[in-house]
Amino acid sequence: MAFLTDDISVRTIIGLGSAISGDVHADGFIRVEGDIDGNLESTGHVDIGSEARINGNVTAQSVVLGGIVLGDIYAPNGIKLLSSSAVIGNISTKNLEIQENVIFHGHCIALKKEDEFTEAAEQFSNMQSIRSRAANKAI
Repeated sequence: MAFLTDDISVRTIIGLGSAISGDVHADGFIRVEGDIDGNLESTGHVDIGSEARINGNVTAQSVVLGGIVLGDIYAPNGIKLLSSSAVIGNISTKNLEIQENVIFHGHCIALKKEDEFTEAAEQFSNMQSIRSRAANKAI
């Protein structure tokens, strides 16, 4: 499974005890040990440690999760959920590995073929957008 991109050197580290409020955008490999209250986007791989907490969506080429994500994870190259992880949100990927004792509550799109994955991800995104608009009108 291709969880790492060509560049395997860590470019950004959010250390244990750190807390970020707001969206994080970075190029390349990101290692997260702290907390993020916002979305996390990377052009490469994201490694989320067992003590990390993310309250937002994660978008990257690949993700290895050991902590908690309260949001959606989009990583076309692969997502690996370690036994210490929890995801309350949706997952979209072409390769998915889930270890024992993982907590996952959401929808999952895991299709290997590029065209099928892209089509399913677009349909799901459109469905979520419609639901979000309908919910906002009801409030």
